[in-house]
Amino acid sequence: MAHLITNCSFSTSAVQTFSSSPNYCRSVGQLQNSKCSNLSLKSCSRRQKKPYVTCASAAVQGQTQTPLTGSQQAYEHSSSKPKKVMVIGGDGYCGWATALHLSNKGYEVAIVDNLVRRLFDHQLGLDSLTPITSIQNRIRRWKSLTGKTIQLFIGDICDFEFLSEAFKSFEPDAAVHFGEQRSAPYSMIDRSRAVYTQHNNVIGTLNVLFAMKEYSEECHLVKLGTMGEYGTPNIDIEEGFITITHNGRTDTLPYPKQASSFYHLSKVHDSHNIAFTCKAWGIRATDLNQGVVYGVRTDETAMHEELSNRFDYDGVFGTALNRFCVQAAVGHPLTVYGKGGQTRGYLDIRDTVQCVELAIANPAKPGEFRVFNQFTEQFSVNELAKLVTAAGAKLGLEVQTKSVPNPRVEAEEHYYNAKHTKLIELGLVPHLLSDSLLDSLLNFAIQYKDRVDTAQIMPSVSWKKMGAKPRTVSV
Repeated sequence: MAHLITNCSFSTSAVQTFSSSPNYCRSVGQLQNSKCSNLSLKSCSRRQKKPYVTCASAAVQGQTQTPLTGSQQAYEHSSSKPKKVMVIGGDGYCGWATALHLSNKGYEVAIVDNLVRRLFDHQLGLDSLTPITSIQNRIRRWKSLTGKTIQLFIGDICDFEFLSEAFKSFEPDAAVHFGEQRSAPYSMIDRSRAVYTQHNNVIGTLNVLFAMKEYSEECHLVKLGTMGEYGTPNIDIEEGFITITHNGRTDTLPYPKQASSFYHLSKVHDSHNIAFTCKAWGIRATDLNQGVVYGVRTDETAMHEELSNRFDYDGVFGTALNRFCVQAAVGHPLTVYGKGGQTRGYLDIRDTVQCVELAIANPAKPGEFRVFNQFTEQFSVNELAKLVTAAGAKLGLEVQTKSVPNPRVEAEEHYYNAKHTKLIELGLVPHLLSDSLLDSLLNFAIQYKDRVDTAQIMPSVSWKKMGAKPRTVSV
């Protein structure tokens, strides 16, 4: 039986649920009342047939053409109505900032999310540095401040019946796909979380591709990939493809992938599935291989405290620079893994939303699979630690650094030079890491330092020690 999805207005009562759901797809209200202490996840293959589904809109509160800005493209689509963008995973760190940014630029936005990221915190005993309110309250507040409506579909994209109804109801022109388990350490906690990560990410993306084929053939997929797909090769990293000559013959092929966790491996498989469906079905897709994101504020999330984005600082979901700023704020030595020569591409979250907007405004052609490397600067872990130490000293903080055993299996000293020109060519104006930005991040961390749980700072997930037994204590 098909799910019933209705457009309704938010009230102070809880949103409706049409059926039951697995433990990891509970609503926020259920999470608050849950006494669950066992952190192991059931395999996705045991999902109930009918997870809860709600839909509501807030009632309160490589291309050669000339690149377009997002606001131009939002209205070029139709003389009378804005372009419709579905943000899958719109309650998460990058997804929430992107949904608000696109709405503010004039796009008609719908969020699709099962709220499972909030459950992960509940299970692992973690919390965002910043207090974040429910997705319903967030959307209400956005409506009250801007007069703009964001539709909300609560459900699991691994349930194709739910996803189909969401696509048929909203009819997106573009689908921005953040809706994946995005933490490498989380995928390496134990067998059940490795299985969950791969099933959720690969099957969820496959369902999105089938939904586009069946219900939105002209829809443009903007998929958030990761620079981690490439690994750290001893040659320059190209944007998705490399031209090679072998035994006298030349071809342009997908750039070799060297994933370093079960999470990164799931993203590699996503990329292959997307490339195949572009070729076989004429899907249009842009794969944004994103670097490490830092920061918390965008123009939109800074408008009101109820629009605040999450800020993770723990060893499971926290990214390097964000973690270092919190560690400096509370007087904890900066935790450099191993030798600290690990080098990656980084970008400000304000550039994440800008890159997504540019990809939507300049879509891939039917059948085209584009890959953009989405970052603005490269840093080693040691370089980040030195920058935070210097910025902390200006604020009177005595910042120390210590090397800790590396919980990951990775090269700690290596060559790294990744190309990232395609988004610049489309008009990306980067927010580079400056003294003023570091000062702002540190002051932000100091503002909320009373919320820091120092027990969550040190890494506790080991690539080599993970096993089949579920982890049942807080990590």
